[in-house]
Amino acid sequence: MDLVRKNVLNCDQGAVRAVRYNVDGSYCLTCGSDKKIKLWNPLTGLLLKTYGGHAGEVLDAAGSCDSSGMISVSTDKSVIYWDVSQGLPIRRLRGHAGAIKCVKFNEDSSIAVSGSTDNTVMCWDVRTRNTEPIQTMREAKDCITSLVVTEHKIISGSLDGSIRQYDLRAGELTCDTVGVPITYIVQTKDGQCILAACMDSAIRLIDTGSGELLSEYKGHKTEDYHIECGVIQNDTNIISGSSDSCVLIWDLLEGTETRKLQMDTKVIHSLAPQPTGTDILLAMKRKIEVWGHPSDEDDN
Repeated sequence: MDLVRKNVLNCDQGAVRAVRYNVDGSYCLTCGSDKKIKLWNPLTGLLLKTYGGHAGEVLDAAGSCDSSGMISVSTDKSVIYWDVSQGLPIRRLRGHAGAIKCVKFNEDSSIAVSGSTDNTVMCWDVRTRNTEPIQTMREAKDCITSLVVTEHKIISGSLDGSIRQYDLRAGELTCDTVGVPITYIVQTKDGQCILAACMDSAIRLIDTGSGELLSEYKGHKTEDYHIECGVIQNDTNIISGSSDSCVLIWDLLEGTETRKLQMDTKVIHSLAPQPTGTDILLAMKRKIEVWGHPSDEDDN
């Protein structure tokens, strides 16, 4: 799998805690330890806007389905819903008792879903003035580290070693126990599998329907870092950061390592595959790097 470094963005916002693409992959968001979010064109390196409003480090963010809105979460225990073009907060939502680690929109971006160190998942209606969560899930026994939100499901990964699927249509909860603290989850594009990055330096592929463990991917190191993973190349490959200066890529079906990208930074903790293309954003220390196929044209 041929990948080259296409751009390096020095974000100038303290440590970059997370990097996320917008819905069509033309822009990206970086979350900083300086309490700010930045909006970039990752291919040109152009900084489009800076958003300031949190009182603590920003840990995650997500763009809405039409890119007009954005949600962000922080160690300050708040969820902020933003107007992207104006750069101003529309709603500030409080309810969590601890730092908020992760946030996602539902399909039409009417609901924000947040997961916290207080072991809860909360759902917020961002279209109304209601500042109370419309639903709170309290089943986890430890920090919620990651979320996947689909048309009718909320899936959470937790340091208690379990993946919980809340089926909103059926009103049912399914809990699959991995047994190792989970730091990040992502669903394959076909919805058939969940990828769980775990603290024991292993990524586990789990069948969404049955909870069966299908495969494990090893070779990277996590130490005590929350290392993210992703699914790329139309569900054929898996990518992960690492705490030993590299990024690893495996064949999803074979489980074999197909590529190792050597970095000049020790810990590569956050990453984002482009939703409509083949580029990959990698976050490390105070910068992000854009990697992709050398033949890809800039069609943004």
